[in-house]
Amino acid sequence: MANEGTELAKEPRTERGRKTLRKLLDAATHEFADHGFHDASVSGITRRAGVALGSFYTYFDSKDAIFRALVSDMSEGVGRAARMAIAPSMSALEVERAALRAFLEFAAEHKEIYRIIDEAEFVDPESYRAHYETIGARIEERLRKGGENGEFAAGLGSPEAWAVMGINVFLGLRYVIWAREGDPALEEIAGRANDLLASGIAAPVV
Repeated sequence: MANEGTELAKEPRTERGRKTLRKLLDAATHEFADHGFHDASVSGITRRAGVALGSFYTYFDSKDAIFRALVSDMSEGVGRAARMAIAPSMSALEVERAALRAFLEFAAEHKEIYRIIDEAEFVDPESYRAHYETIGARIEERLRKGGENGEFAAGLGSPEAWAVMGINVFLGLRYVIWAREGDPALEEIAGRANDLLASGIAAPVV
């Protein structure tokens, strides 16, 4: 992940400092994913990062602080993946398909996100809530724009955005975290979810 989403850390002043901060966040990802928050340790994080223990406290005050920064970093990673996948020429439906595909690919590359975000519900509820509220707001804005240009129904808002987010999150859980041999490709999954948005599940009236 790139150097975004680290506003909860002490801001590095040099490129070397930014690289050290990135190493600490990446190491924390694996430490928390492998051991959970309570059994993870600052020394384990610095060992994985290959930096001195003192370097940790240059950027973070505690294990809690780096956990909060990591949740924020992951949220930024999800948003960044979606932004990179979306092109101005796409229709509103194509945007949702591309965003879902990007999320599934991001989750496949960073499977730790599910354990860490789920644990945040108990370790740091504020970060947990902020993660989902931030993503929900992004989706809501996309739905609003689609409604304004006539591609989506008018008046879509938060309930629809959270419904879409729920679809995305649980598709990632089932087809990335719990992937099985013979599952559809991520592109097909994104396409089928997109068809659901386009036409719903009710049988056509004849």
